[in-house]
Amino acid sequence: MTEYVSVAPDDRAEARSGIIKLHGPDGFAGMRAAGQLAATILDALVPHVVPGVTTGALDETVYRMMLEAGAVPATLGYRGYTRSSCTSINHVVCHGIPGDKALKDGDIVNVDVTPILDGWHGDSSRMYLVGDVSLKARKLVDVTYECLMLGLEQARAGNHLGDIAAAIQAHAEKHRYGIVRDFCGHGVGRLFHDSPEVIHAGRPGTGPELRPGMIFTVEPMINLGRADCKLLEDGWTAVTRDRSLSAQFEHSIGITDQGCEIFTRSPGGFDRPPY
Repeated sequence: MTEYVSVAPDDRAEARSGIIKLHGPDGFAGMRAAGQLAATILDALVPHVVPGVTTGALDETVYRMMLEAGAVPATLGYRGYTRSSCTSINHVVCHGIPGDKALKDGDIVNVDVTPILDGWHGDSSRMYLVGDVSLKARKLVDVTYECLMLGLEQARAGNHLGDIAAAIQAHAEKHRYGIVRDFCGHGVGRLFHDSPEVIHAGRPGTGPELRPGMIFTVEPMINLGRADCKLLEDGWTAVTRDRSLSAQFEHSIGITDQGCEIFTRSPGGFDRPPY
Protein backbone atom coordinates (compact mmCIF):
# COMPACT_ATOMS: atom_id res chain seq x y z
CA MET A 1 0.00 0.00 0.00
CA THR A 2 1.36 3.41 -0.96
CA GLU A 3 2.10 5.75 1.94
CA TYR A 4 2.04 9.55 1.75
CA VAL A 5 3.26 12.15 4.23
CA SER A 6 2.84 15.93 4.28
CA VAL A 7 6.15 17.70 4.85
CA ALA A 8 6.70 21.03 6.59
CA PRO A 9 8.73 23.80 4.90
CA ASP A 10 11.64 23.39 7.29
CA ASP A 11 11.83 19.58 7.13
CA ARG A 12 15.38 18.54 6.38
CA ALA A 13 16.24 16.08 3.64
CA GLU A 14 16.35 12.52 4.93
CA ALA A 15 17.22 9.24 3.29
CA ARG A 16 14.70 7.87 0.82
CA SER A 17 12.10 5.89 2.79
CA GLY A 18 9.60 4.77 0.15
CA ILE A 19 6.99 7.18 1.51
CA ILE A 20 5.76 9.77 -1.01
CA LYS A 21 6.12 13.35 0.22
CA LEU A 22 3.35 15.91 -0.24
CA HIS A 23 4.73 19.45 -0.36
CA GLY A 24 3.03 22.74 0.43
CA PRO A 25 3.41 26.23 -1.09
CA ASP A 26 6.95 26.67 0.26
CA GLY A 27 8.11 23.48 -1.41
CA PHE A 28 6.54 24.54 -4.68
CA ALA A 29 8.22 27.95 -4.41
CA GLY A 30 11.60 26.33 -3.80
CA MET A 31 11.19 23.95 -6.73
CA ARG A 32 9.95 26.76 -8.94
CA ALA A 33 13.13 28.76 -8.33
CA ALA A 34 15.45 25.77 -8.73
CA GLY A 35 13.58 24.57 -11.82
CA GLN A 36 13.73 27.96 -13.48
CA LEU A 37 17.48 28.11 -12.87
CA ALA A 38 17.87 24.71 -14.54
CA ALA A 39 15.78 25.87 -17.48
CA THR A 40 17.70 29.16 -17.76
CA ILE A 41 20.99 27.25 -17.91
CA LEU A 42 19.66 24.95 -20.65
CA ASP A 43 18.46 28.04 -22.54
CA ALA A 44 21.92 29.60 -22.27
CA LEU A 45 23.53 26.52 -23.87
CA VAL A 46 21.57 26.93 -27.12
CA PRO A 47 24.17 29.07 -29.00
CA HIS A 48 27.03 26.90 -27.69
CA VAL A 49 25.77 23.49 -28.86
CA VAL A 50 27.46 23.60 -32.28
CA PRO A 51 29.89 21.41 -34.25
CA GLY A 52 33.36 21.48 -32.72
CA VAL A 53 32.42 22.35 -29.15
CA THR A 54 33.41 19.79 -26.54
CA THR A 55 31.02 18.39 -24.00
CA GLY A 56 33.54 19.44 -21.36
CA ALA A 57 33.20 23.07 -22.47
CA LEU A 58 29.42 22.83 -22.15
CA ASP A 59 29.86 21.38 -18.67
CA GLU A 60 32.11 24.28 -17.67
CA THR A 61 29.36 26.72 -18.68
CA VAL A 62 26.84 24.79 -16.60
CA TYR A 63 29.16 24.81 -13.57
CA ARG A 64 29.87 28.53 -13.85
CA MET A 65 26.22 29.50 -14.23
CA MET A 66 25.19 27.45 -11.22
CA LEU A 67 27.82 29.00 -9.00
CA GLU A 68 27.01 32.52 -10.20
CA ALA A 69 23.37 31.91 -9.26
CA GLY A 70 24.27 30.75 -5.76
CA ALA A 71 23.62 27.09 -6.54
CA VAL A 72 25.75 23.95 -6.65
CA PRO A 73 25.58 21.01 -9.12
CA ALA A 74 23.82 18.01 -7.64
CA THR A 75 25.81 15.62 -9.83
CA LEU A 76 29.27 16.89 -8.84
CA GLY A 77 30.57 14.31 -6.38
CA TYR A 78 27.33 12.32 -6.46
CA ARG A 79 28.38 8.67 -6.00
CA GLY A 80 31.78 9.58 -7.39
CA TYR A 81 30.51 11.42 -10.48
CA THR A 82 32.98 14.17 -11.41
CA ARG A 83 30.99 16.57 -13.61
CA SER A 84 28.25 19.20 -13.25
CA SER A 85 25.99 17.80 -15.98
CA CYS A 86 25.40 14.75 -18.16
CA THR A 87 25.87 14.97 -21.94
CA SER A 88 24.45 12.04 -23.89
CA ILE A 89 25.22 11.95 -27.64
CA ASN A 90 23.42 9.91 -30.32
CA HIS A 91 23.23 6.28 -29.06
CA VAL A 92 23.98 7.26 -25.44
CA VAL A 93 20.73 6.84 -23.52
CA CYS A 94 21.69 8.77 -20.40
CA HIS A 95 24.49 9.71 -17.98
CA GLY A 96 27.09 10.49 -20.64
CA ILE A 97 30.16 12.04 -18.96
CA PRO A 98 31.36 15.40 -20.33
CA GLY A 99 34.96 15.47 -21.54
CA ASP A 100 37.16 16.14 -24.56
CA LYS A 101 34.72 14.70 -27.11
CA ALA A 102 33.72 17.33 -29.69
CA LEU A 103 30.23 17.47 -31.13
CA LYS A 104 29.93 16.74 -34.86
CA ASP A 105 27.55 17.97 -37.52
CA GLY A 106 24.48 15.74 -37.44
CA ASP A 107 24.73 14.75 -33.76
CA ILE A 108 21.83 14.87 -31.35
CA VAL A 109 22.71 15.47 -27.70
CA ASN A 110 20.85 15.52 -24.42
CA VAL A 111 22.11 17.82 -21.66
CA ASP A 112 20.86 17.02 -18.15
CA VAL A 113 21.37 19.53 -15.31
CA THR A 114 20.34 19.65 -11.66
CA PRO A 115 21.26 22.78 -9.70
CA ILE A 116 20.67 22.70 -5.95
CA LEU A 117 19.31 26.14 -5.03
CA ASP A 118 18.51 26.86 -1.38
CA GLY A 119 18.31 23.10 -0.80
CA TRP A 120 15.95 22.34 -3.69
CA HIS A 121 16.88 20.27 -6.75
CA GLY A 122 15.83 21.62 -10.16
CA ASP A 123 16.20 18.57 -12.41
CA SER A 124 15.72 18.89 -16.19
CA SER A 125 17.14 17.71 -19.50
CA ARG A 126 16.68 18.77 -23.07
CA MET A 127 17.69 17.63 -26.55
CA TYR A 128 19.80 19.74 -28.93
CA LEU A 129 20.35 19.32 -32.67
CA VAL A 130 23.95 19.84 -33.79
CA GLY A 131 24.20 21.32 -37.28
CA ASP A 132 22.39 19.49 -40.09
CA VAL A 133 20.56 16.58 -38.44
CA SER A 134 18.93 13.72 -40.38
CA LEU A 135 15.16 13.54 -40.71
CA LYS A 136 14.98 10.27 -38.77
CA ALA A 137 16.90 11.82 -35.87
CA ARG A 138 14.69 14.92 -35.90
CA LYS A 139 11.58 12.76 -35.88
CA LEU A 140 12.88 10.76 -32.90
CA VAL A 141 13.53 13.99 -30.98
CA ASP A 142 10.09 15.37 -31.88
CA VAL A 143 8.27 12.19 -30.86
CA THR A 144 10.21 11.99 -27.59
CA TYR A 145 9.14 15.53 -26.69
CA GLU A 146 5.56 14.67 -27.60
CA CYS A 147 5.78 11.59 -25.36
CA LEU A 148 6.82 13.77 -22.43
CA MET A 149 4.03 16.29 -22.95
CA LEU A 150 1.36 13.63 -23.50
CA GLY A 151 2.49 12.03 -20.27
CA LEU A 152 2.24 15.35 -18.45
CA GLU A 153 -1.34 15.77 -19.69
CA GLN A 154 -2.15 12.77 -17.48
CA ALA A 155 -0.33 14.25 -14.46
CA ARG A 156 -3.30 15.39 -12.43
CA ALA A 157 -4.79 14.55 -9.05
CA GLY A 158 -6.85 11.37 -9.04
CA ASN A 159 -4.93 9.77 -11.89
CA HIS A 160 -2.14 7.25 -11.35
CA LEU A 161 1.49 7.06 -12.39
CA GLY A 162 0.43 4.29 -14.76
CA ASP A 163 -1.68 6.80 -16.69
CA ILE A 164 1.44 8.88 -17.40
CA ALA A 165 3.38 5.77 -18.41
CA ALA A 166 0.62 4.46 -20.67
CA ALA A 167 0.33 7.75 -22.56
CA ILE A 168 4.10 7.79 -23.18
CA GLN A 169 4.20 4.14 -24.22
CA ALA A 170 1.27 4.41 -26.61
CA HIS A 171 2.76 7.35 -28.49
CA ALA A 172 6.25 5.86 -28.72
CA GLU A 173 4.99 2.47 -29.88
CA LYS A 174 2.74 4.12 -32.48
CA HIS A 175 6.00 5.17 -34.14
CA ARG A 176 7.61 1.75 -33.49
CA TYR A 177 10.19 3.16 -31.11
CA GLY A 178 11.61 1.40 -28.04
CA ILE A 179 10.80 2.77 -24.57
CA VAL A 180 13.71 2.40 -22.16
CA ARG A 181 12.71 0.55 -19.00
CA ASP A 182 16.12 0.37 -17.31
CA PHE A 183 15.86 3.97 -16.07
CA CYS A 184 12.94 5.98 -14.76
CA GLY A 185 11.83 9.29 -13.32
CA HIS A 186 11.74 9.89 -9.60
CA GLY A 187 10.53 11.98 -6.74
CA VAL A 188 12.59 15.12 -6.28
CA GLY A 189 12.77 18.05 -3.88
CA ARG A 190 15.26 18.36 -1.06
CA LEU A 191 16.48 14.93 -2.10
CA PHE A 192 17.96 14.40 -5.57
CA HIS A 193 16.23 11.02 -5.97
CA ASP A 194 13.18 10.27 -3.84
CA SER A 195 10.00 8.20 -4.01
CA PRO A 196 8.11 7.42 -6.15
CA GLU A 197 9.75 5.77 -9.14
CA VAL A 198 8.17 7.13 -12.31
CA ILE A 199 8.18 4.52 -15.08
CA HIS A 200 7.54 5.39 -18.72
CA ALA A 201 5.73 2.26 -19.90
CA GLY A 202 2.73 0.80 -18.10
CA ARG A 203 -1.02 0.33 -17.82
CA PRO A 204 -3.60 3.02 -17.06
CA GLY A 205 -4.92 3.05 -13.50
CA THR A 206 -1.89 1.30 -12.02
CA GLY A 207 0.77 2.57 -9.63
CA PRO A 208 0.50 5.21 -6.90
CA GLU A 209 -2.38 7.67 -7.06
CA LEU A 210 -1.38 11.23 -7.89
CA ARG A 211 -2.17 13.65 -5.06
CA PRO A 212 -1.70 17.43 -4.78
CA GLY A 213 1.73 18.22 -3.38
CA MET A 214 3.60 15.38 -5.09
CA ILE A 215 6.78 16.51 -6.85
CA PHE A 216 8.63 14.28 -9.30
CA THR A 217 10.36 14.09 -12.68
CA VAL A 218 9.04 12.64 -15.91
CA GLU A 219 11.92 11.84 -18.26
CA PRO A 220 11.15 9.32 -21.01
CA MET A 221 14.10 7.84 -22.91
CA ILE A 222 13.01 6.70 -26.37
CA ASN A 223 15.15 4.66 -28.77
CA LEU A 224 14.96 4.56 -32.55
CA GLY A 225 15.49 0.81 -32.29
CA ARG A 226 15.07 -1.70 -29.48
CA ALA A 227 14.66 -0.66 -25.84
CA ASP A 228 17.64 -2.67 -24.58
CA CYS A 229 20.55 -0.80 -22.95
CA LYS A 230 23.94 -1.63 -21.55
CA LEU A 231 26.27 0.16 -19.15
CA LEU A 232 29.81 1.01 -20.24
CA GLU A 233 32.90 0.28 -18.15
CA ASP A 234 32.95 3.80 -16.68
CA GLY A 235 29.96 2.74 -14.57
CA TRP A 236 27.78 5.64 -15.72
CA THR A 237 27.28 5.83 -19.48
CA ALA A 238 24.25 3.86 -20.68
CA VAL A 239 24.00 3.13 -24.42
CA THR A 240 21.59 1.35 -26.73
CA ARG A 241 22.62 -2.26 -27.32
CA ASP A 242 21.81 -2.04 -31.03
CA ARG A 243 23.64 1.33 -31.38
CA SER A 244 20.40 3.02 -32.45
CA LEU A 245 19.80 6.67 -31.62
CA SER A 246 18.21 7.62 -28.31
CA ALA A 247 16.50 10.81 -27.15
CA GLN A 248 15.21 12.13 -23.82
CA PHE A 249 13.42 15.14 -22.36
CA GLU A 250 12.88 15.73 -18.65
CA HIS A 251 10.72 18.07 -16.62
CA SER A 252 10.32 18.42 -12.86
CA ILE A 253 6.66 18.88 -11.99
CA GLY A 254 4.35 19.31 -9.01
CA ILE A 255 0.79 17.96 -8.81
CA THR A 256 -1.80 20.66 -8.08
CA ASP A 257 -5.58 20.75 -7.69
CA GLN A 258 -5.79 21.94 -11.31
CA GLY A 259 -3.33 19.51 -12.92
CA CYS A 260 0.43 19.93 -12.74
CA GLU A 261 2.91 22.78 -12.59
CA ILE A 262 5.99 22.36 -14.79
CA PHE A 263 8.85 23.88 -12.81
CA THR A 264 11.45 23.53 -15.57
CA ARG A 265 9.69 25.04 -18.59
CA SER A 266 12.03 27.15 -20.75
CA PRO A 267 11.73 30.90 -20.00
CA GLY A 268 12.98 31.61 -23.54
CA GLY A 269 10.54 29.27 -25.30
CA PHE A 270 13.30 26.74 -26.08
CA ASP A 271 11.28 23.73 -24.97
CA ARG A 272 11.93 21.66 -28.10
CA PRO A 273 14.42 21.99 -30.99
CA PRO A 274 15.15 23.51 -33.38
CA TYR A 275 15.77 26.52 -31.17
